[in-house]
Amino acid sequence: MKMNDVLQLPSMPAASPSYPRGPYRFIDREYLIITYESDPQAIRSALPEPLEPDGSNTVLYEFIRMPDSAGFGSYTESGVVIPALYQGEHVNFTAQMYLDDEPPIAGGREIWGFPKKHGHPKLTVVQDTLTGTLDYAGVQVAVGTMGYKHQHLLYDVAGQKQCSSASIIDKMSKTQVNLKLIPGVDGQLAIAQLVAYNLTDIAVQGAWSGPARLHLTAHVNAPVADLPVHKTVGGLHFIVNLTLPYGRVLFDYLAPSTATPSGE
Repeated sequence: MKMNDVLQLPSMPAASPSYPRGPYRFIDREYLIITYESDPQAIRSALPEPLEPDGSNTVLYEFIRMPDSAGFGSYTESGVVIPALYQGEHVNFTAQMYLDDEPPIAGGREIWGFPKKHGHPKLTVVQDTLTGTLDYAGVQVAVGTMGYKHQHLLYDVAGQKQCSSASIIDKMSKTQVNLKLIPGVDGQLAIAQLVAYNLTDIAVQGAWSGPARLHLTAHVNAPVADLPVHKTVGGLHFIVNLTLPYGRVLFDYLAPSTATPSGE
């Protein structure tokens, strides 16, 4: 293999790269997002500086079914997202993610710094209930339920348009932030960054709201319950097509000009 061939590879291993080059298109991506009130100290502890809590004391628990993902295949994901502030801008910080497919685990961690681990999430319709579950190491650590399509956010029962899809697109277009940590060959951090990205080409297929509940179980290796559920605010269910582009560095912890964190 010549040096130029090495530089053209999209990912490891060279014999069979784990994922191709992006950007990455997702078709019929289905979300169940349960918003809940949690402990403000737990939220503060989960947010890396210079991110700040947004003051809402809310957390988003997500179950996502991705049946048609370019380069990644078909898989399901579940995890914790925290609304936050970065220099006054409202952003979403992805704190934990668990999924059942190797290419998006490898690609997500290596490119954008998604905090992905292998788990067993599911998102299904069980009779009258949209049901999300997450199993990790033989333990069911999350159960989210929502009344199935109780209120259509785009059309009323007579088929008349009720509102535009702009509100869903606005939510999905919000800046998303990950903490990317990658060690060098010496075991020391070679990359320590806050990475930002914005989803693009978003087309909403359908959107619904309804009553929802969330139960989290303590687990040492899937600590979703470290952000405890104090009160469920509501559920949102929607299906979209979208593109995941490459990201950008928001903050570099290893840059010489980086100030000492306030907690030091």
